Amino acid sequence: MTPQDSPHDTARYFDGNALAGPLLEIFAVDVTVADGRCAACGLTGPVAALRVYTHAPGWVARCPGCDEVVLRLVRGPQSAWLDLRGALSLRIPLPQEQAG
Repeated sequence: MTPQDSPHDTARYFDGNALAGPLLEIFAVDVTVADGRCAACGLTGPVAALRVYTHAPGWVARCPGCDEVVLRLVRGPQSAWLDLRGALSLRIPLPQEQAG
């Protein structure tokens, strides 16, 4: 992983591999306790409060306020596809480090 020159400005950037550690830390927790914000209506609440439909190929989670799709998850034998375009953000509580 080496920094690249950005064509848009003078800042340097890394490729997406730089996210491997941070994303592993985030998704190693229970995401259902995360607070999400609906992109359509702005309602904020825990992922656990979404209305999940399983009769599609995979899971479709809709906002309890406006019924817009917030999240889609489809799993195959060797891969999973996660579509979060209906969420503006997810605030994910991280586990506290224990002093040892």
